[in-house]
Amino acid sequence: MANDRSPLPENSSAPSGAIPDSSRSQSDLLDDIETIVRGSMNPAYPGYIGHMDTIPTTVSVLGDLVASAVNNNMLSVEMSPVFSELEVRLTEKIADEFGLGPDAGGVLCSGGSLANLHALTVARNQAFNVHKEGLVGVGRKPVLFASEVAHTSLQKAAMLVGLGTDAVIPIETDDNSRMDPNALEQAIEKAEREDRAPFCVIATAGTTTTGNIDPLPAIRDVADEHDLWFHVDAAYGGALVFSEAECGRLDGIESADSVTFNPQKWCYVAKTCAMALFADEDILQEDFRIGAPYMRGNDAIPNLGELSVQGTRRADILKLWLTFQHLGRDGLEQLIDESYRLTALIRDRVVKHDALELASRPEMNIICFRAVPEWCPSEKQDDLNNRLQQTLLSEHDIFVSLPTYRDNRWLRVVLLNPFTGEETLQRLFGGIDGFLNAEQG
Repeated sequence: MANDRSPLPENSSAPSGAIPDSSRSQSDLLDDIETIVRGSMNPAYPGYIGHMDTIPTTVSVLGDLVASAVNNNMLSVEMSPVFSELEVRLTEKIADEFGLGPDAGGVLCSGGSLANLHALTVARNQAFNVHKEGLVGVGRKPVLFASEVAHTSLQKAAMLVGLGTDAVIPIETDDNSRMDPNALEQAIEKAEREDRAPFCVIATAGTTTTGNIDPLPAIRDVADEHDLWFHVDAAYGGALVFSEAECGRLDGIESADSVTFNPQKWCYVAKTCAMALFADEDILQEDFRIGAPYMRGNDAIPNLGELSVQGTRRADILKLWLTFQHLGRDGLEQLIDESYRLTALIRDRVVKHDALELASRPEMNIICFRAVPEWCPSEKQDDLNNRLQQTLLSEHDIFVSLPTYRDNRWLRVVLLNPFTGEETLQRLFGGIDGFLNAEQG
């Protein structure tokens, strides 16, 4: 049972990597599998509230099993007829949920990092017409702009598409970790004066550490003013589109040229399941597609492997479709809204606590805070919070992560676990108070 195992194992070891000369018995293999499971992270435990990792829906696990069993290749329609059509239909539907327009669509990717890479590649190709000849003939250095707390996958993407990590110009954020549109405007103008070539602005809907949302309408206006590609990394926050009460936080995303969305997080789909969506799906044909001459084409449905970073892909669309069918809009909305209710409870407890402070005002189900008791010198606060995190895990079976944010260590709670309730939150704050009282002596 998941409740019998701590969020993180005390001890774990991987089995031998040796390849045996002959087949091992079924019972031996099952024993090894049990050892592997017991040594793994346990996101189902109610006290696992530290990362954007969820327990998957049962139907998405079933979808993974079925997809593995039929073993279709999402490279082409010929090799995955049902799944290719389903992916086209469902990505178009999700693009419509974001309001991207009648010509929108996209492809699934193995994670948000690949989705950001895909979007950035398309943006670069369109801006500089380098689909065929590459960057050699580009006179000015291409640059793009993202929040100083944007996901590190953007630097990886810039490196992979030949721009270098320094091409991602970090933009200052406000007290709530949201990109400052005025600073963005100034950075673009500065790049132009320095004879660099701005081509893309990336806004974040759900920052990794604090879960904040950049002011999308204001950033869109700046991007439009300078005729730049507008990408929204909504890997985490995109799920808000399914909550009537919270979807307004995504206002402005409908104007994006591309969007990254990662249902493996707040939609509870088994890893991996992400997507790159484009307001104009035809741009994939014009500025990205590499044909596979060994595959038969289809006028109605494209060979998705020709339009994506990956060629061979598993049929992740099945577990996504099954999860939507199983939970429905009502189920997704209930999960999102309940996590907001719990977020408010934690936020209020932190604000009222004399020895705790928030990193930013929570906009999602992520609360980043730290212990700053007056009796602890500032230079020792990181160590104090490090020991607090370890104590919560070892003595209370509560796992919170410990990110570095603005040069300090913080405790981060991510309320994705549907088994986490008010009792877990009581244990969290009871553990915090007990630790601080013991430390103060």
